[in-house]
Amino acid sequence: MSDLELLNLHVSIDGKKILKGLTLTIKQGETHAIMGPNGSGKSTLSNAIMGNPKYSIDSGDILLDGTSILSLTPNQRAEKGLFLAFQYPQEISGVSLAYFLRNAYNASHPQNGKIPVMEFHKKLQEKMKQLKMDPSFADRYLNEGFSGGEKKRSEILQLAMLEPRYAILDETDSGLDIDALKTVSEGINLAAKNKLGILLITHYQRILRFVKPDFVHVMVDGRIVKSGTSSLAEKLEKKGYEWVIEELKEKAAKNRK
Repeated sequence: MSDLELLNLHVSIDGKKILKGLTLTIKQGETHAIMGPNGSGKSTLSNAIMGNPKYSIDSGDILLDGTSILSLTPNQRAEKGLFLAFQYPQEISGVSLAYFLRNAYNASHPQNGKIPVMEFHKKLQEKMKQLKMDPSFADRYLNEGFSGGEKKRSEILQLAMLEPRYAILDETDSGLDIDALKTVSEGINLAAKNKLGILLITHYQRILRFVKPDFVHVMVDGRIVKSGTSSLAEKLEKKGYEWVIEELKEKAAKNRK
């Protein structure tokens, strides 16, 4: 079984340190949820994994199958099987979702050669049917005029079509009503059946009622400070993050004595 390993990762942007020694291992087939207050570094983590050049890796490493990927571009990381669902997907006028997906598929699977048009459209129709999406959705310009829920469903369709090995889902549940949340969650669960490793970044426990994590991690000030099962997410929902922060303060005070 292959692993995605984050080893003592320190990351900054514009000279400001955001991640301060984050370590985490995700195996294919596992779902890890990361929760934390605003400003804890969750989105920085997703950008660092995918190689956003705005984010500087000051120290530490990111390994895929035991090999560092720090020197790889975002495109090369996608070819290796990494996928990022954005918190705020960009609009691209004049480019249909179907056209975008076919080019993205070909770019992320260069070893397979270009997928034939008919084979691609058959695959696309199958995935859209599984996700209960109207076929006409594929002809719309990418995210242009999409509601928040439609943008997130578009991201999950991309996940289903590209079939990566690891998916980083950055607050995919934000701004979704309950019906859209269920649809998006069903898409994630379908993708997970293919031994997908998932890093699910969220503020809230509600998506974890539909996407069951194997592990839940709490992130505060650029570090993972607590890990557990889904019961940890339930406790956070009831008590908020303050109790975790108080625990950290008490532990720090004991260590100073």
